[in-house]
Amino acid sequence: MRVATEGEQFAREHGLVFLETSAKTAHNVEEAFVNTARQIYGKIQEGVFDVTNESFGIRVGVNPTSQDPGAGRAQAARSGGCC
Repeated sequence: MRVATEGEQFAREHGLVFLETSAKTAHNVEEAFVNTARQIYGKIQEGVFDVTNESFGIRVGVNPTSQDPGAGRAQAARSGGCC
């Protein structure tokens, strides 16, 4: 029998997604992103999240000022923001 890790246990107790990944080898990184996106999409379809209300932390669409995905990070760095 496999024993749950502390992170796995925390995720289970709080209804969070958990998947061990490795930034060094990229193991499970794409799977973690896809699984998380799939669960978010499912909750949107079920009406759990209201995509018209940005207080849920979901913004639909592309930034109208730029198609460059790195542009937002560059702007955040200039303004002292994160990520």
